[in-house]
Amino acid sequence: MIDRTTVDRIYAAANIVEIIGEYVTLKRKGVNYMACCPFHNEKTPSFVVSPSKGLYKCFGCGKGGNAVTFLMEHESITYPEALKMVAKRYNIPVEEREESEEDIRRNNDRESMFAVNGWAAEYFMNYLHRDEEGMAVGLSYFRQQRKLTDATIRKFALGFCPSYGDRMTRDALAAGYKEEFLMRTGLTKARESDGHLYDPFRDRVIFPVHNISGRVVAFGARTLRSDKKVAKYLNSPESEIYSKRNEIYGLYFAKRAIQQQDCAIMVEGYLDVISMHQVGIENVVASSGTSLTQQQIRLLARFSRNMTVIYDSDPAGIKASLRGIDLILQEGLNVRVVLLPEGEDPDSFARSHTADEVRQYIADHEQDFLNFKARLLLDETKGDPARKAMVIGDMVQSIAQIPDAIQRSVYIKECARTTDTPEQVLIAEVARKRLSTTGDREADDFVRRQSAQIREEQREAAPETLVNVQIEAGSSMATLERELVQFLIRFGHLNFEVKEGKNMVECNVAEVIFGELDADQLHFENPVYDKILDTYRAEWTERGVGEQVPMQCLINHIDPAVIDASIEISTEGENYVMSELWKRKDVHVESDVEMLAAGVPKTITIYKSKVIDRLIREQQQLLANAQSEDEQSKIALTISHLNQVKVKLAQKTQRLIL
Repeated sequence: MIDRTTVDRIYAAANIVEIIGEYVTLKRKGVNYMACCPFHNEKTPSFVVSPSKGLYKCFGCGKGGNAVTFLMEHESITYPEALKMVAKRYNIPVEEREESEEDIRRNNDRESMFAVNGWAAEYFMNYLHRDEEGMAVGLSYFRQQRKLTDATIRKFALGFCPSYGDRMTRDALAAGYKEEFLMRTGLTKARESDGHLYDPFRDRVIFPVHNISGRVVAFGARTLRSDKKVAKYLNSPESEIYSKRNEIYGLYFAKRAIQQQDCAIMVEGYLDVISMHQVGIENVVASSGTSLTQQQIRLLARFSRNMTVIYDSDPAGIKASLRGIDLILQEGLNVRVVLLPEGEDPDSFARSHTADEVRQYIADHEQDFLNFKARLLLDETKGDPARKAMVIGDMVQSIAQIPDAIQRSVYIKECARTTDTPEQVLIAEVARKRLSTTGDREADDFVRRQSAQIREEQREAAPETLVNVQIEAGSSMATLERELVQFLIRFGHLNFEVKEGKNMVECNVAEVIFGELDADQLHFENPVYDKILDTYRAEWTERGVGEQVPMQCLINHIDPAVIDASIEISTEGENYVMSELWKRKDVHVESDVEMLAAGVPKTITIYKSKVIDRLIREQQQLLANAQSEDEQSKIALTISHLNQVKVKLAQKTQRLIL
């Protein structure tokens, strides 16, 4: 682990303009620099680099961070790797703290597993190209049956495992690799009858699975036999370095093309990916025959928010995989669907068409998921109202997954038109589905998005300060914690006045927030916001009341999640330029101080009320499980006291709102 002193030296030396300037063309605009964002396609620059603050922010796609997190995002590397990359650039020696014996053992085991996988991938590839059996069986299969070029075969490191029962294992042991790691990676197994070691992938062509940084984490092995009793594919088992839920086949080779084209094409199998790449369509990945997982979708979302799913013409297979589309929608991605001609799959279609023909087919035939689902399912319901109702319910279920309210409303209108169903009926059903499946947290996110939309509309009608606090009593803990963090980051050094009796008392934002939280020994539930709170408090305590805490303590934090959240919160509203029209018309514009005087006390009071609600629920649970009358009496008394506090807070909240 890199020690904090070294991390601070790296951040102090890092010139964000120099580092980002190596990846995009930056143009000076005032004190900042601007460019077209490298993370999404745009024609008008909205990517801003601030050398004074040491951060970047795209006001188009929302990505932001510092020099280190930029390298993490752009190069798809870990935080320590990005730190070392910057350190190397500025000739800073990296000092890492001494690891515990357990840390060393775990890391050594992982590296040993990576090493044996790397050796095996090389071994299988060499056997394919140099051994008589490999060339006669495996290489001829790839060349003749799959029409793959030697360049493609080598790009994806395709190979062949010897048909002799344990040859690969014996060669690995002879090369110095331990039996333990051969077993843990699934390259070797032991027979239950006598413990004899054997190669489970024997007599199969091999497809190495690379992680996002290009290291081999697993293998897929396909039999060339026609015997239906033999499994067509064998795959590496789950291990310390491989989880099939987290890996996407081909992403290492496709990630740059996905970023450039701002779209990921999802297919099913290894050869679908490889053949598409060979023809020149490189933004293609596969779920490797398994159902799409939330982790895989989130990994893809780092490179693009747009996804096209290609299906062959098998209706049963399509219906089985529709659940994956709902997961994609749930993560807020835009998804379109392409259905290939009958008898074709992406592999065969790519082999029989040019790149331009494939691209043109996708452009001509891709459909919005809702239209695709409607056409697929409604054709089977003619003359059967009950089945039609079930299909509409299925479509509503998909629409309910979409987190964005505007997108949902557009899809509801389209669904109403397609299915000839009253729009209000669908609106009510979508609302019911969301309530039952996503709960209060999603509902609150929906309210926040609506509030944001309202604020934008208000900005066109009347000016406001950069932060217009619209916290309602129904807001979630996370929303309230975020607002308090925003008050600290942007206004912690400012003072405001509140009325106490007949007098006006001056208060400091940070002092009020910390004082109120400390009085009840409260800590934030969101771990990232709690880290921001602790980091800000440490700097604020050292500097004193009224002194501004520098953003560098947050945007150069050792935790990338703190960096991301701090930048996102601190840059909200920075692209808004207040109109001078209202000043000329003598319309009162609420100042920061006026906004703080209303917003800070209100947010803290509602937050405390939420904490009380949580405590009451916990006590009610204890009451339900209480065994003795004495215990029940004590818990009931505690609930009564908490309810009294809640009433007082509710009265205070009402006064603050009025």
